[in-house]
Amino acid sequence: MLSFHLSRCFTFRQVRDSVRKSNFSEIPVGSVCVSDIQLKGRGRTKNVWESPKGCLMYSFTLEMEDGRVVPLIQYVVSLAVTEAVKDVCDKKGLSYNDVKIKWPNDLYLNGLKIGGILCTSTYRSRKFLVSVGVGLNVDNEQPTTCLNAVLKDVCPPSNLLKREEILGAFFKKFENFFDLFMEQGFKSLEELYYRTWLHSGQRVIAEEKNEDQVVQNVVTIQLLEMTM
Repeated sequence: MLSFHLSRCFTFRQVRDSVRKSNFSEIPVGSVCVSDIQLKGRGRTKNVWESPKGCLMYSFTLEMEDGRVVPLIQYVVSLAVTEAVKDVCDKKGLSYNDVKIKWPNDLYLNGLKIGGILCTSTYRSRKFLVSVGVGLNVDNEQPTTCLNAVLKDVCPPSNLLKREEILGAFFKKFENFFDLFMEQGFKSLEELYYRTWLHSGQRVIAEEKNEDQVVQNVVTIQLLEMTM
């Protein structure tokens, strides 16, 4: 496992213990932890996140003062992941990129889940410490599929994606997106976000309880209602 500080200059050091909720808050703000193997990955609502070798897995910390914007960080992170994959593909001359965001924090490729983001926060000293965890299937075809399983049909093995390439591209994107988000709000990223998410135009059934009856209505998803 490696850790480095989130900035333009990276410092690496060995981390021996697993990063648990109990000790993650003790890691300096802005640190990033990257692991080849994860034993107890989890998703939303205590779902288990399977983490076989070949999966890009990392966590990092942020410190924020305005609690109203903390729930929106997962959208900024999701967008940075998809744009990072796109950038790496573009630099390698690979035209294929169809990683999409499934609201609120899943990443899909060809209808299959290949990644996810989990953000948790704690409040101390009048600030929110946000812990962000990202898992992305880069070189592991199980349990669903991965980026390289799709790309190997359109490029030679020497041109497949490397986890470190995506990681570096992610933090470059995230730094830019985060600055925009904090200065101008999520409106500055909405257009790009909606080009990347799965749901525009999808039809869903919404249930409404009216006295003793449950009324079902078919609605078409257009946009999310976001503030800040």
